[in-house]
Amino acid sequence: MKDHKLEPDSWVDEYADYLFNYAISRVSDQETAKDLIQDTFIAALKSAENFKGKASERTWLISILKRKIIDHYRKINSKKGKAEVRRTYNPSSESEGDWLEEQVADPDSILENDAIENRELGLAIQACIDQLPVNQRRVFTMKTVSGLATEDICKELNINPSNLWVTIHRARTALMGCLNKNWFTL
Repeated sequence: MKDHKLEPDSWVDEYADYLFNYAISRVSDQETAKDLIQDTFIAALKSAENFKGKASERTWLISILKRKIIDHYRKINSKKGKAEVRRTYNPSSESEGDWLEEQVADPDSILENDAIENRELGLAIQACIDQLPVNQRRVFTMKTVSGLATEDICKELNINPSNLWVTIHRARTALMGCLNKNWFTL
């Protein structure tokens, strides 16, 4: 896996539009979205020494922005005595590998609320996995949750790799539909 390095001088040119589109779809207010992006860049600069290079800059910045959006809604909801926020997910991702299993927060993150978010999201994911057809659930769980090798799964289930990947694709699509309907809405 290629380790990435930070290049803060290019963040505005490279990622501002992407971050803005992400934020505006979640807060529906241009000024709030701009403020959240600015807060994201400031937080990223302050915690740059914690960047491990395991993810791309964009992925890292998005994870910071997600926390800023959650904090924004928690601040709004704190007046009501509640701090419940649900994340949204934009299924039109540019990244081919940007799937559900990559949306779980980094357990080594220095940012707040990871444990709560991971627990709640984990319950929602499991509920959606339980709704998958038996074959999709089995293949998805073996590959994504258990991390078994493609060849081992194919041998055990007597299927070919192409069939395995079609099944995983269908499972992921069904899971994202389920989560979009039941979890990733504000």
